[in-house]
Amino acid sequence: MKRSSANGYLAKSLRHLTVCSCLVLLAACASSGPRELAVDLDPAQGASNNIASLTRVVNANPNSPEAYNVRGSAFGQAGKNREAINDFTKAIQLNPRFYQAYANRALIYRQTGDPSRAIQDYTQALRINPQYDDAYIGRGNVYRFNGKLQQAFRDYERAIQLGTTNPRAYHSRGLMLQSNGQHDRAIQDFSSAISLAPDAAEPYNARGASYIATNDQDNAWADINKALNLNSRYAEAWTNRGLIEEQRGKRNDAFKSYSRAVALNRNYQPAKDGVNRTRG
Repeated sequence: MKRSSANGYLAKSLRHLTVCSCLVLLAACASSGPRELAVDLDPAQGASNNIASLTRVVNANPNSPEAYNVRGSAFGQAGKNREAINDFTKAIQLNPRFYQAYANRALIYRQTGDPSRAIQDYTQALRINPQYDDAYIGRGNVYRFNGKLQQAFRDYERAIQLGTTNPRAYHSRGLMLQSNGQHDRAIQDFSSAISLAPDAAEPYNARGASYIATNDQDNAWADINKALNLNSRYAEAWTNRGLIEEQRGKRNDAFKSYSRAVALNRNYQPAKDGVNRTRG
């Protein structure tokens, strides 16, 4: 399955929805711990003219599960979740072994706050195709953000064992290792994610956070600044940069970095705490 470009974590992209999908789950990590970023949507792929053309394809091929799956992806990108679910369900009715459609519907269920159905659909996709690495990663994310950490870790491990080239598997497993204080292993996973997605800011920031935790300030500084070069509006990275500057005794510089983070995200408590510590 080809993977196209999308915003945020993964310039190389991690295409989860099949065929013309660009729904990408992003994850980031600041020094305070892992945080999931919002799912990015590619408005162009979900544009009304694109949906209209795909509807013509569906009308011309009413018994094609692939046509419904593609249009369902476009509906998902446009935020039309009910229509997306209907199309993926129709694709599955036409082809009960269409594992990609199960995984696509699972992502929509997850986005609409229905983790139980999401897990059911990912699991069904994996029953049909036990080698489907993206389904392991998707199900792992549902498990992780619903507190089922052992199941999540096993799914990421399985995807990696299958030889996935999806950076999210390494990044997500790295975040879990990092949260457990296993920073050396986390750094290895973030490095693998970087090798697969060198233009993504998140794994650099995450690796920088683990370097901070292991008192490797030089590598941390390089990684955090690389993340900021890739995304200058990355509040968590500005906060991590401020932390390094504060540790180096550069309180004025730290204050500026923390302040930049607060300007980007006024609700980010680590940045607010940093401003208060270094003010004046």
